[in-house]
Amino acid sequence: MLEQRDFSFIYKYFTGEKQESLLFLIIGIVAILLAITCWFFIKSNPAFFKGAAIPLLAIGLIQSVVGYTVYARSDKQRTGIAYNIGMEPVAFAKHTEMPRMKKVMANFVIYRWVEIVFILTGLVLIFMFRSNPGRTFWVGLGAALAIQAAIILGADYFAEKRGKIYSKALEEIIGG
Repeated sequence: MLEQRDFSFIYKYFTGEKQESLLFLIIGIVAILLAITCWFFIKSNPAFFKGAAIPLLAIGLIQSVVGYTVYARSDKQRTGIAYNIGMEPVAFAKHTEMPRMKKVMANFVIYRWVEIVFILTGLVLIFMFRSNPGRTFWVGLGAALAIQAAIILGADYFAEKRGKIYSKALEEIIGG
């Protein structure tokens, strides 16, 4: 009799990816709309809001593209990986999926440091120029940069945590 393996970890991982990417897409769209509002429609303290509009737009575009891309590919990726692991669990996990996940996990380290640098840069801009009324553009830019980077850092924290659980399950297939 063949041993029945539990591959539900694949479904859980990609369902989480899909849900988080949809949230990321929505946050990106809201950031873009907020950037447009800040740039064109807010008339009180225009320098602050024009400064805030720049990171809102730039990072909002990134959030939207990444969110849509991950959302759009999650189902196909989930079914393909589930099929391949079902057919050749050890070989596929060892030679295809684990190397892919190692790259994904290594990228999280890079993303984390970039996000931390953005948060710190935003905070430095806020504290450097908060008392200078002629520099409110930089305060707005710093505030939006720090907030957007913190949102991405939070999202990546949960994605990385999910990736660790998924990678551990792959290691169990390879080792067991």
